[in-house]
Amino acid sequence: MMLGIGSTIGAGIYVMTGTAAASYAGPAILLSFLVAGLACLFTALSYGELASTMPVSGSAYSYAYVSMGEGAAWAVGWLLLLEYGVSCAGVAAGFSGYATSLLHDLGVQVPSFLSTTLVQTLPTAHGASLLVAPRIDLVGALSVAVVTGLLVLGIEESARINTLIVFIKVGVLMLFLVFGIRYIHPQNLLPFIPPSEGGFHFGVPGIFRAASVIFFAYVGFETVSTASAEARNPRRDVPLGIIGSLVFCTLVYMCVATVLIGVVPFRQLGVADPLAIAVDAIDQPWLALLIKVGAVVGLCSVILGLLYGQTRVFFTIARDGLLPPIFCRLHPTFRTPWVGTIVLGAIVAVATATLPIDIISDLVSLGTAAAFGIVCFTVIWQRNARPDLPRPFSVPLGGIRIAGVWIGVAPALGIVFCLIMAGPLFIDMVRALFNGNPLPMILLGTYVALGILSYAFYGHSHSRLGREDGKAII
Repeated sequence: MMLGIGSTIGAGIYVMTGTAAASYAGPAILLSFLVAGLACLFTALSYGELASTMPVSGSAYSYAYVSMGEGAAWAVGWLLLLEYGVSCAGVAAGFSGYATSLLHDLGVQVPSFLSTTLVQTLPTAHGASLLVAPRIDLVGALSVAVVTGLLVLGIEESARINTLIVFIKVGVLMLFLVFGIRYIHPQNLLPFIPPSEGGFHFGVPGIFRAASVIFFAYVGFETVSTASAEARNPRRDVPLGIIGSLVFCTLVYMCVATVLIGVVPFRQLGVADPLAIAVDAIDQPWLALLIKVGAVVGLCSVILGLLYGQTRVFFTIARDGLLPPIFCRLHPTFRTPWVGTIVLGAIVAVATATLPIDIISDLVSLGTAAAFGIVCFTVIWQRNARPDLPRPFSVPLGGIRIAGVWIGVAPALGIVFCLIMAGPLFIDMVRALFNGNPLPMILLGTYVALGILSYAFYGHSHSRLGREDGKAII
C-alpha cells in the first residue's frame, strides 16, 4: 500500500487541481476525484492480473506485446510517451510556478517573459483563443535540462532518497491541511456544483471534464499491481494494496481540494501553482516557505522519475526493433541510454517552454486514458486467447459470456470509465477547432500521424518479429 501511495501522490495534486476547479468543476472537484479514482481502480485491478500472469517487466507495453503482438504494443508504447514524457512538461510547468513564487519570497524577481510560455490560451465566450507572445518558460525548461543531464550521468534516486521525498510530498500536503483548514471561508464552497456556463464549464458535465483533467494525479498507482509477483498472497495483497492506496490518495486529494477552494475562491486558482496561491493568501511566511520548498523538491523528483521511466520505455521498444537502435545504445562511460534521454529531454524542454499547461494536461490525460483502456482490453483478450494460463491474481466481480466470448466486469468497467475520461477531452478539442483554437487538435493529429507513420515505415520492417518471421504480428 505504501508503494502505491508513494508512486501516486505527485504532480497532479500540486499542479492541476486549481485549473480543474477554476475552469470546470468549482467545489464539485471533490466528485471529480471520485470519478477519476474509480477509473484507476478498475484499471489497476487489470494491471494486477496481467502482472501476476506474465513474467515480464511491469509495463503496459510488455503486456500488450506478449498478449496481442507488436502492433498493439507499439500503440501502447506511443501512448506511454504521453503518459510519461509529455506529462513531464506539465510537471515542469508546475515546478516553474512554485520555484518562481519561492524566489519571489526570497527577494529574487524572475521576469514574466522568462517564466511564462510562448503560447497562452485566453478564455472567450465560445471556448478559448490563442495568444502568442515573445516569451518562454525558461525556468521550467532549465529544470528539464538539468534533470536530463543528471540522467545521462547515471544519477538516479536511491531507495532512501525516494522514501525521503515521498515523506516530503505527503508532509507538505498534511502541513497545508493542518494549517489551512483554519482559514477556510465556507462561502467559497457554495454553490457546491456551480451552474453550467455552457459546454463542460461547470454543472454536472464540468464534474466529468474536471475528472479528465486531474486524471494524471493518479498516474503511478500501477506500481502496486506490477509488484504482484513478489506478493506473499497476491489474491489478498494486490487488491488490498490497490484499493487501499487509491482510497487513501483520493481522500487526501479531496481534503486538499476542500482546503484549497475554501481558502481561495476557485476562479482564482487557474494557475500551475495553486498551493502557492493559497499559502500566500493565508499570510504565514514560514508556512509558505516550507510548502513551496517541499513542492519544488517533490516536483523535481517527479520530473526525474518520469524522464527515467520514459527513457527505459524507449530502450525496451528500441531493443524490440520498433525504434532505431540508437535509442538503446548505452553510453560507454555512464552505461545509460544517453541518446534517448537527450532526445526526450529536448522534446520535453521545448514543450515546457512553449505550450500552456491546460493543453499539455489534456493531451496527457487523453493518452493515459487510451493506454489504460488497452490494458483493460488486454485482460479480456488474454482470458479468451489463453484461458489455461495460471493466474495468481484474477480481477474480481467475475464476467459474462456473450457469443462465447468472456467479458470481465472489472476490465469492462475500466474501459467504460476510460471512455468517460477521454470523451470530454476529445469533444472539447473538436469544439476548440471550430472556435478559433486549432492547436490541441493539430498537436493530437500530428502525434497520431507520427505514431502511425513511424510504425508503418520503420517499426513494421525493422522489428525483431519482422526480421525473424518476415512479417510482424499485428
